[in-house]
Amino acid sequence: KPPGLATQGGSGMREHVDGLLDAFMREGDPRPRLVHRLDKDTSGVLLVARTPGSAAFFSRRFSGRTARKIYWALVVGVPDIEDGLIELPLARQPGTGGEKMMVDESERGQTARTRYRVVDRAGNRAAWVELQPLTGRTHQLRVHMAAIGHPIVGDGKYGGQDAFLTGSISRKMHLHARRLIID
Repeated sequence: KPPGLATQGGSGMREHVDGLLDAFMREGDPRPRLVHRLDKDTSGVLLVARTPGSAAFFSRRFSGRTARKIYWALVVGVPDIEDGLIELPLARQPGTGGEKMMVDESERGQTARTRYRVVDRAGNRAAWVELQPLTGRTHQLRVHMAAIGHPIVGDGKYGGQDAFLTGSISRKMHLHARRLIID
């Protein structure tokens, strides 16, 4: 999925992946179904099932947390610890209509865990990191990286102005769903 294309329709959303699935229909077969979603601004691999049975099979892997998701991101700066685990509970930020998440250590916060590893670096200015969400909270990777002081490049929602690098670096969010591993 390219960045900027929503996975599903919503308020005022006219073009989205789910609306394009009719193009993959075969005569006499059911309509293909999305198995999971990616944020609109995230690029990468998206699993679509051809049959209701395969959709149910794969959906169970996601809900049971046995499907492993691996993302690549470009982040501002370089984490001091090059291979680590972020364990910070997340909750919806009040007053944002549920559109923004935040770290919340109160009883409202839901457990959220992200494994990260620095793959390479551009001096001290930016790092290429591999991210693996061990839980599946909304905007988890984005909030976690911003919370440790290394927002994803282009993610102004959680990184503010610090998330934008100068020069010829695109202002789009640099988060890519690289791989799905499903037994």
